[in-house]
Amino acid sequence: MREIWGFTKMTIKDAKAYDPWKAFSGPNLGYVMEQYDLFQANPEEVDPELKNFFEVSGPPSFDVSAETTIGSAPIAQAGEVLPMKKIMSAVKLAENIRAYGHLAANIYPLKEEALDTEQIHFEKYGLTADDLRKIPADLICPESPKDVKDGYEAVQYLKQLYTKTIAFEFHHVNDLEEKQWLTDMVESGSMFPEVTKEKKELLLKRLNEVEGFEKFLHRTYVGQKRFSIEGLDILVPILDEMISQTVQNGTGNVNIAMAHRGRLNVLAHVLGKPYEVIFSEFQHSPNKDLVPSEGSTGINNGWTGDVKYHLGLDKQITKANIQKARITLANNPSHLEVVGPIVEGYSRAAQEDRSAKGFPVQDISKSLAILIHGDAAFPGEGIVPETFNLSRLRGYQVGGAIHIIANNMIGFTTESEDSRSTKYASDLAKGFEVPIVHVNADDPEACMAAVNLANQYREKYKKDFLIDLIGYRRFGHNEMDEPLVTQPEMYALIHKHQTVKDLYSNKLVHSGEFTEEEVKAIAEQVDTRLADAYAKISGNKPEASKECNPPGIIEKGLPTIETGVPKQELVSINEELVQWPEGFTPNKKLGKILSRRLDSFAAEGKIDWAHAETLAFATILNDGTPIRLTGQDSERGTFAQRNIMLHDSVNGKTYSPLHTLETAKASFAVHNSPLTETAVLAYEYGYNVFAPEALVLWEGQFGDFANTAQVIFDQFIAAGRAKWGQKSGLVMLLPHGYEGQGPEHSSARLERFLQLAAENNWTVANLSSAAQYFHILRRQAKILDQEQVRPLVIMTPKSMLRNQVMASAAAEFSEGSFESFVETKTLGKKPKSVERIVFASGKLAVELREKAAAEKNTDWLQIISIEEIYPFPFTGVQEALKKYTNLKEIFWAQEEPKNMGAWTFVEPRLNAAAPRNLSVTYIGRKRRSSPAEGDPLVHKNEQQRIMTQAITRNNEGEK
Repeated sequence: MREIWGFTKMTIKDAKAYDPWKAFSGPNLGYVMEQYDLFQANPEEVDPELKNFFEVSGPPSFDVSAETTIGSAPIAQAGEVLPMKKIMSAVKLAENIRAYGHLAANIYPLKEEALDTEQIHFEKYGLTADDLRKIPADLICPESPKDVKDGYEAVQYLKQLYTKTIAFEFHHVNDLEEKQWLTDMVESGSMFPEVTKEKKELLLKRLNEVEGFEKFLHRTYVGQKRFSIEGLDILVPILDEMISQTVQNGTGNVNIAMAHRGRLNVLAHVLGKPYEVIFSEFQHSPNKDLVPSEGSTGINNGWTGDVKYHLGLDKQITKANIQKARITLANNPSHLEVVGPIVEGYSRAAQEDRSAKGFPVQDISKSLAILIHGDAAFPGEGIVPETFNLSRLRGYQVGGAIHIIANNMIGFTTESEDSRSTKYASDLAKGFEVPIVHVNADDPEACMAAVNLANQYREKYKKDFLIDLIGYRRFGHNEMDEPLVTQPEMYALIHKHQTVKDLYSNKLVHSGEFTEEEVKAIAEQVDTRLADAYAKISGNKPEASKECNPPGIIEKGLPTIETGVPKQELVSINEELVQWPEGFTPNKKLGKILSRRLDSFAAEGKIDWAHAETLAFATILNDGTPIRLTGQDSERGTFAQRNIMLHDSVNGKTYSPLHTLETAKASFAVHNSPLTETAVLAYEYGYNVFAPEALVLWEGQFGDFANTAQVIFDQFIAAGRAKWGQKSGLVMLLPHGYEGQGPEHSSARLERFLQLAAENNWTVANLSSAAQYFHILRRQAKILDQEQVRPLVIMTPKSMLRNQVMASAAAEFSEGSFESFVETKTLGKKPKSVERIVFASGKLAVELREKAAAEKNTDWLQIISIEEIYPFPFTGVQEALKKYTNLKEIFWAQEEPKNMGAWTFVEPRLNAAAPRNLSVTYIGRKRRSSPAEGDPLVHKNEQQRIMTQAITRNNEGEK
């Protein structure tokens, strides 16, 4: 049990020395009283340490006599005794104000939500004002101000605190120390810093800029979509304050995730994107000659581009010509919440030092992730809880992210009662014990207090915090929608409602802190600045339409890269990989299996897939490239093949041989991921974008699990560079192959990656040997710092992992480089005798080679494995076919159904490469709606049919 009162056990001697019940107050007192009631009914249900306390200390002494005190204030006046039930009721009242005050709080700008005050009336608890006055204030609220003299005033103080324009939900936080700290921050007033006149002026100026910008766009670009921020204008000052506090505390990177609502305003005012550039985007006019504002650098330089409200930006904050911090607003398409884990990946990458061997060294103070959510998307999109689940995991935590719900009280045209099953949009976060603050977006100073609490909590406890910023949406979903059609009552209120800028201006004028003239001057300055910016570009004509082609260097493809490693270096590394630290005892069976790898470099030795991978990783680390590998069961490997993180068989301690390599010059991180695909793949993509020098790999437990992460492939990995110029060298390992395990454990949906393949956007490979895997990993590591860098998708094997037909001789690792297609060396020795060529890839190519090796007289046959399906090795294949001058048949063989796999992609390319008189014939499963058979016997028969048909002479195959 946690220490609640500062000690956990007490002796009888200690108890006699003083009244131990005096140590309790506030929430702790209420909790202990409840436990004492339980103790009286059934002592065994109480925590043993509390049970010991009750047995030693006896019952509470509050109602024994007039002399009994809590702190220094008497419980009752002379001659009076306040019953224990009354005291407990008062404590319960105080607790319920803390727990349920938010239900009665003034947190809705439109005031259309009914408030629930039932839990905070003292009459409900059988109490009178006179009863409460007999109770000391510090029993009810230990942190109350000195002028609060008794329990009644303390209750009124709590009501005022918990029901104003900022409200709190901490009751679900189970850590009692955290909960007490949060409570103390609220009740002591520590979270409410003094707002100086200078700060008020900055707030007022910013609110004028936010509103002025939106109104200018509204009247200048009539009917154009902008997804305005209006109704949540205060979001921009919130970000200003959050970034300011964080950077002042030494943080070097602030990474922001948000959807399209309010994005243009955040770009303009938080990231410093010049008004002129934004206006020119509305006008479709050239903006290349416009000078960015100081520190802001566009990252939206892809060749196809994207709509303006999806684009991101980087901003460098400098002081005395020294870079102080980098602020990044991540590019984000319309799939709203998927950018959250990407930005957390940014932040983890920015926090880690990858320059030395071992795990990277993390410093969470280096980076902050700010995730801005929509009120409909937050409970509606499953990636949100996936991302929360990452928040405290060793391989993914970022020392706490700050979440903000930009709460419009509506999603598209759907009202809250139709979009969620909870009272608040924020309720999802309760399951992860994230503290929640609800704040009225019309009270700027309350919003600043929320920021202050969020930053202090994250700094102290290194955990996530959530601000539910409740406002409204002044216009429709976009500027062409008419919201009165679907929400007449809500928009009748909105049309009458003053903007936050006007509300705050009036407040400052009314308080005498600013004059009307001063307020008017601020507004005029903003209008002048907007008009001047528009004047600079108003005469620009729309630029002529043009082809959106990638840069020439990308169109040319990858250069030939030598990836062989000298044999002696490999031997030395190999020996290190099976040396255990002193005192480390690996699993006996596994130790023997790994030790057998020492024989791999003998004359007849072979290196299998997992061994090749480990050697590739080791040599990449020796070259100074850091590696990060994550996925479900990636430490051991889904098929028990990798074992790159070993566990001591006696004490369970872990050790990776890649952490102790004598010649390693960079870090190696491997983490088992949660049972999540979308958020984890998004996180790794974000990590890779922010750590472009690192080889980042994500592994699906089975390839078909990638289906769940399709949006990340579609909108980020495949298209991110074309849309935003966002480079990535991410590697995706997707186990693929038909082995009778049914439809969901066969196909990694190769066809989907090929369908998305264009403009050299990534490499899609299905390999047939361990050496090829070694070389393609090393090639990927070497292109990370090149302009041609691209992601890599590998259909990795399952049953083939230990198959010696896929294993490679040591010499294949020391020489050469990756080959985009491989002709079978044991076949085609007499090119003029070859009459049939069978093209295949991956596991099936391996099995066809194996089956052909058992046949006699195969001079007529050649099997060519297409290793790199995209980019397709057209020129090489075309040249290779020329030497087979008597060729009569060309087949493409695959395991997948005809409407899946690579067939539809390779058919036109093979036909174009083939001699003019030949066309390619398909061998494989017929078209299916399901990827594979569920019965292993049916599967086996189909596999045999495909292979027999492929290597049996005079069989034309399926047309």
